[in-house]
Formats: sequence, structure tokens, C-alpha cells
Amino acid sequence: MNLSDPLGGAAVARCRGLLEPALHEAVAVLHPWGARVAAFALGWSDTDGGPRGGDGGKSVRPAIAMLSAEAVGASAESALPGAVAVELVHAFSLAHDDIMDRDELRRHRPSLWKAYGVGPALLAGDALLALAVSQLAGRPEAMPYLSAALIELVQGQSADMAFENRPWHGPDAVTIEEYAEMAAGKTGGLLGAAAAAGVALGGAPELADRMWTMGRDLGVAFQIADDMLGIWGDPAVTGKPVFSDLRRDKKTIPVLAALAAGGAAARELSAVLASGATDEESVRQAAHLVEEAGGRTRAKELADRYVASALGVIDECLPEAADLRALCDSLVNRVN
Repeated sequence: MNLSDPLGGAAVARCRGLLEPALHEAVAVLHPWGARVAAFALGWSDTDGGPRGGDGGKSVRPAIAMLSAEAVGASAESALPGAVAVELVHAFSLAHDDIMDRDELRRHRPSLWKAYGVGPALLAGDALLALAVSQLAGRPEAMPYLSAALIELVQGQSADMAFENRPWHGPDAVTIEEYAEMAAGKTGGLLGAAAAAGVALGGAPELADRMWTMGRDLGVAFQIADDMLGIWGDPAVTGKPVFSDLRRDKKTIPVLAALAAGGAAARELSAVLASGATDEESVRQAAHLVEEAGGRTRAKELADRYVASALGVIDECLPEAADLRALCDSLVNRVN
């Protein structure tokens, strides 16, 4: 699925149309230099500050917030503070994440730190975070979920980085259960905050806790799909270099599942990983062995299980939320 194309279709484009002016208004309070860097981070401009054609992003999280509000009978506009907040936090997290991961590309363009330097990227990320918090500072029905998401995000990112220094085998090896908890925080917390804030701002705060749980499950599925793209995605489509996770010894579900499967392919994969080789031939061989050992199939099964759990909550809490359900269902099958 390509989230910039019809995705359940006009609903997300409609939400993006409401979001963009509100985002511009939020960023306008920044110092002109900071606003210029933030505009690049949000996809609005090129490095020289000139306007950039095309959409400024997928707007998945804001759409979840606004469609959740609509599902409880409110207008999409009622959830705009939450929608803007989660999009700003997402942009902040990407700015910092690319620095930590040393990723030089983001959506077919230089990452923020590569375009402007580490210092400006950190400062712009901090500014976006501060603006996000200000959006919900006076909304006690929604702010706790954004606060919880920020804590979950930091905890999940910390675990993800710590995993890189842990072995592939033995008593200290990363387990699939640990991975799921990391993904629920790193990716799921903000999706949960979007859904919870949406229903809370839409006038149904009694549903917020359940929607928070829904988002955390959805985040695990979303992260697994992202990990699969990191191995088998087309760089021309994803805008990210392929095999980067394998080169960085990153613990991802496809690899963990392949090793856990046992068998000849798993043993050969273990040897390749133990060698520490990062040349093109070695990482390509590793990717092939992950698939041969069943890692790709198992990862898809796990993603499907988590997204089914998330959809079950939507069906129970918001049975008329067809657009929201379509959006969440499509996230696992995306191609970029």
C-alpha cells in the first residue's frame, strides 16, 4: 500500500487537507531559521527553503486522531489539536532517530541532520516537540495520552538501541516478546495517543483507554511491516537504503523468527551474522537466508495477529468506523 495514494481513500486526503493549515500555523511561531529547518523536516521545502512539490508526508497518525473523533460522532476538526500534536512528535522522533541510526536518507531526500547538520537537526526536533506539547497543554482529556506516548517512545527507542549490543544467541539474546514490547512503545505509543486523543477530544473519553491499547497493538504490526521493508523493500519506493538494518546488526522480527525456527538455513544465517560482515554480498545472503528459514512468513503472521487484535478493539468500540478501520488494516500491507 502506498499511503500517498487512495488508502481507504478520500478520508485520509480530507484529513490531510485539514491538517496542513493547522501545522503551518503551529510552526509559524518559531524563529525564522528554526521554521525553515522545521519546514524541511515536515516535507514542505527543499534545503534552500524553496517550496517543494508533492505531499508533505503520509499523515497516518493525524488521520487516526481525526477519524477516531468522527467515529464517535464529532467533527474531524475537533481532534485537530491532537492531530497536530502527534504529527509534530512524529517529525521530532524522525529527526532524532536518523541521527542515532546514522541514516542519510528519509523519503527520497537527505535526512534532516544530513541536510543541515546534527546541531540544527537536534534543535529543530526539540522545537517540534515543544510545539507538540503546547497543542494539548490545556486539554486534560487528551494530554495524558501524549505524555504517556512520549515516555513509551523514549523507552522503546532505548530498548531498540540496547538490542543492537546484545547477542543473537544465548541467555542474553533478544526474544520475540521483548521485541514486541519495544515496538509497542517505540511505534505503538504515538498511534495509541492519536486514537485516544481523537475519541477524547471528540467527546468520548470513556473509550480512550481502549483506543490507547488498540494503537499499541497496531504499532507492533506497523513496526514489523517496517522491518520487513528494511530487508525486502524497494529503495526506489521506500526512499531508504535496503539492508541497512542487517548491516547495523539490528534485531528485527524477521531475523529473530528465522533464527528461532532452527534448521539448516537458520544455522547458516547464524554463521553469517556471527561473521560481522557488512559487504553487499554478505547482507544479501543474510536476507535470502532469513526468508529461506521462514522469517518472512513468521513476521507476516505476527503482524497479522497484532493488527487483528487492534481491529477487534475498533470493531467493539467504534463499530461504524469504516474509514478508521480501513486505514489501520492497510498499514501492515504497505509498500513504503
